[in-house]
Amino acid sequence: MSMKKKVTYTLAALAVLAGIGVSARLWSVLDTSRSDVADNSVRLADFHSTDADAIRRGEYVMRLADCAACHNANFAGGYRIDTPFGALETSNVTPDRQTGIGNMTERDFFNAVRQGKGDHGFLYPAMPYTSYTQLTDNDMHDLWAFFSTVTPVAHEVNENAGMNFPYNIRLAMMGWNLLFFKNEGYSPQQQSQAWNRGKYIVDGPAHCSVCHTARNPLGGEVSGGYLHGGDLGTWYAPDISSDKESGIGRWSEQNIIDYLHTGSDEKSVAAGPMAEAVEHSTQYFTQDDLQSIAVYLRSLPASGSPKERPFHLADAARKQGELAYEVNCSACHGLQGEGIKNMIPAFADNDSMQKNPRNMIHAMLKGTRAPHTDSLQTAAGMPSFAWKMDDGQIADILNYVRNSWGNQASEVTADQVASMRKATDAAEKLKTPAQH
Repeated sequence: MSMKKKVTYTLAALAVLAGIGVSARLWSVLDTSRSDVADNSVRLADFHSTDADAIRRGEYVMRLADCAACHNANFAGGYRIDTPFGALETSNVTPDRQTGIGNMTERDFFNAVRQGKGDHGFLYPAMPYTSYTQLTDNDMHDLWAFFSTVTPVAHEVNENAGMNFPYNIRLAMMGWNLLFFKNEGYSPQQQSQAWNRGKYIVDGPAHCSVCHTARNPLGGEVSGGYLHGGDLGTWYAPDISSDKESGIGRWSEQNIIDYLHTGSDEKSVAAGPMAEAVEHSTQYFTQDDLQSIAVYLRSLPASGSPKERPFHLADAARKQGELAYEVNCSACHGLQGEGIKNMIPAFADNDSMQKNPRNMIHAMLKGTRAPHTDSLQTAAGMPSFAWKMDDGQIADILNYVRNSWGNQASEVTADQVASMRKATDAAEKLKTPAQH
């Protein structure tokens, strides 16, 4: 046999093997046999569970999964999610027949939640089926029972109308799933019951890695970056590994429990998307589940992320920042950065202030508010300073805060503030009459 034929046959064999591998992978991604445990005869609009215990458990699963934060309190959808590929609007998941999921059977519901297959085709991973795939059959049955009690709302939502071409083509999600979707339920490991429950919640319904893990250019979670922090639109979801510098390694189990239950660990206060998660989801978790999450998170290896290099704040800049802080910030955050316990963040000796500055810049430009919880009824709000300060002035205040009272952090630059101002569409500083 000639060398040319040998090469041709070899390449053909490799192509066949590759085809077999892709076919096997595609079959595993598209396989919905796990949903066979669900009923396929009664549609949601015609189903009204009378099992009070199942409904109660299902409502708790809904809280674990944070459904209300994205689908709104009435579950009629329309919440905008900005992605690097365009804007999505969350779907109507009420039992309305025309605009919601009223025509879904329980099996259809299982396929949508756990396999990412909806009424209109493949779902986008902004709906975290990549995590929900780990939900147990029992949790799914209970969730179905709960949604049977939701009031139908007629609200038409064109979910992917704001997505850029070609990402608005749902069939493209088949290729994405082929690359990144692991279609498997949760498998308990040789660890304690609390550890396994914590991992199940973190990786499954609570979908923590969806926000707290960095993404590659195609939107898949970065391998090796599990819970090491990631971009979340114009916010930043921080490292929640046990790293003592970049993560939460200095937090006790009680700090983690308190933060998830109340929105504050006494020093830091949740803001932005995390405030929404606390308000709609984690404040409702049982103490046992909160304890399990804390056990699991504290067991994670440190991310090893490099610590940001601190810089020296010159005396003149310090004095300027100190004056600006006293005039604009001290009434709430205290003259010595002490804050108000469980209500307004403390800056003094707060290692959260020394990490990625994106959220602090965001808060200065757009304002923010703490979550409202049953434990902490007063949800303090912070106004925007975009109208009052230019990019350099905001950077000066943040550099002072991040390098005072025991803090030592990297420099915040005017360019960073300018970039965030543009990304968030924040107001420009008002011009004085002399500047016109």
